[in-house]
Amino acid sequence: MTTVETKRMTVAQALVEFLARQWTVDGDIRERTIPGVFGIFGHGNVAGIGQALRQANELEPDLMPYYQARNEQAMVHQSVGYARMHRRRGTFASAASVGPGAANMLTGAALATSNRMPALLLPSDTFATRVADPVLQQLELPHDIGIQVTDAFRPLSRFFDRVQRPEQLFSIALAAMRVLTDPAETGAVTIALPEDVQAEVIDVPLEFLQEREWHLRRPVPERGPLERAVAAIRSAKRPIIVAGGGVIYSGAEDVLRRLVEATGIPVGTSQAGGGSLPWDHPQYLGGIGATGTTAANRLAAEADVVIGIGTRYSDFTTASRTVFQDPDVRFVNVNVAAFDAYKHGSQLPVIADAREALEALLVELDGFRVDAAYAERIERENREWDAAVDAAFAASGLDRPGQPEIIGAVQAASDPTDVIVQAAGSLPGDLHKLWRVRDPLGYHVEYAFSCMGYEIAGGLGVRRGAPDRDVIVMVGDGSYLMLHTELVTAVAEGLKVIVIIVQNHGYASIGHLSETVGSDRFGTWYRSYDEGARNFQGDEILPVDLAANARSYGVDVIEVEPGPGAIRDLQAAIATAKASDRSTVIHLESDPLVYAPDGKGWWDVPVAPEAEIEVTRAAYREYLVDKAKQRPLLG
Repeated sequence: MTTVETKRMTVAQALVEFLARQWTVDGDIRERTIPGVFGIFGHGNVAGIGQALRQANELEPDLMPYYQARNEQAMVHQSVGYARMHRRRGTFASAASVGPGAANMLTGAALATSNRMPALLLPSDTFATRVADPVLQQLELPHDIGIQVTDAFRPLSRFFDRVQRPEQLFSIALAAMRVLTDPAETGAVTIALPEDVQAEVIDVPLEFLQEREWHLRRPVPERGPLERAVAAIRSAKRPIIVAGGGVIYSGAEDVLRRLVEATGIPVGTSQAGGGSLPWDHPQYLGGIGATGTTAANRLAAEADVVIGIGTRYSDFTTASRTVFQDPDVRFVNVNVAAFDAYKHGSQLPVIADAREALEALLVELDGFRVDAAYAERIERENREWDAAVDAAFAASGLDRPGQPEIIGAVQAASDPTDVIVQAAGSLPGDLHKLWRVRDPLGYHVEYAFSCMGYEIAGGLGVRRGAPDRDVIVMVGDGSYLMLHTELVTAVAEGLKVIVIIVQNHGYASIGHLSETVGSDRFGTWYRSYDEGARNFQGDEILPVDLAANARSYGVDVIEVEPGPGAIRDLQAAIATAKASDRSTVIHLESDPLVYAPDGKGWWDVPVAPEAEIEVTRAAYREYLVDKAKQRPLLG
């Protein structure tokens, strides 16, 4: 009989050591899949994962570093920020206690899965033995006692399992790693850990604890689908490329550049695809869709072949299926995931890695080039949009500048390798139109979930992933109030981020949307409650001091006072922050009614067809005009 060498350990100790020895390999790049663990400890994990991390810290500090956080949701956001900067090769694990600790991570799980970003979640669970039942913070449902808070992760995770017995750890951990490192399947990976099982002892085979490499799959396009795609592109008169996050994650920006320079095909990007080409490249049209540029949207409206590269085609990218108007438009969808490759009924899916597919297209499209008239149109549309952006960035002299002018000031004060981080409110749309991306990893806007509160935590993750870059977080006051406590994490670890709070006293994005759907900014201002009117629509602004709040956490704070020199002072503040080695919060007031240039995109948000107030009736009439442009887009 073969003797298997083992090591006696708790389940939590075995899991920590296992995770410490996992490596992701992508070509010539080899890095740790899980470089650390975020954890907030409670009665569900303090004796399990908490003890295992404490022991590792004492015996081998570099084995599995532990990092504190102030909010469980923020732990996952940090993991996602780090993962994007590492092109999905690495992420962090996030450990939470039973009940509310675990539930606090649900939003993070949804965000990771929506964005196709790897994040390992280790929520604690109630006793598997039920020896103590019910425990503090246990969810009790009389019709099914087995359901617990962690079951809520099932629809939010790309992988979910629960370690009910110690022996299950081996197969569960390996299966979890497979999904984390699979470009087509990745997202939130959840291993629920009952609090008693975490502390149970098991004989762990040493083979389980050895170093293991996970090679990222880069599937090449199959011959048949590639040939059909090439034939469609060669027949096109007005082709356009939609570059999504897959271009960035596969490191395909260089081959994309070579392809479009050889063919003249223009490129519009989704939010996740920002950075696929530098802003001043002749073939780059800017963002496409609901928050896109006129250059991208006008050419998209006439495109006869749309080549999607690594995009999931959200409603913002397609302007709710109104941006592509050619009646015979066809979609060549290149994606590592079949689910996304078949979007919009495409009959030309190419299931492949973005970089591998672009390399193949570069060869197969040799000699193909768009005609001179189309090339001239691309150049003209770009020139006109660049002029519109220059005008939006121009100094207005307003005491409270508009958001476009603020973005222009931040752009001017930043360096090409700086990373702009954003997620929610009106800023993502304005950045998609206006930010001039100069580096493949310089644009980090989380817009698959557009999660309020992501910005500061995500920015910390970006900084962990790129410690040699300045990270500039732009956040509105509404999103700041959702999740600002991770500034304490920045101070505790000396992680430098620059946070710009754009104070507009309300929800600017939804306020604007509210106007377009006939709700007249109802409930979107931060105002004192009016007892007589029973609403928050009065003129009394709340006396909230966000600068003082940030200062109380120990970060440096620079307040830009309203006045004609606000933009000049903002740029000076950014220069000061960049020169510092500490985190800095810059606070300034903005005018939420100053909008970015119209990019001719639309977003389908249904309007009430029956209403007793005229503002809603007018909005519905306008909605019907836009709705008439919507089409099924069956490729």
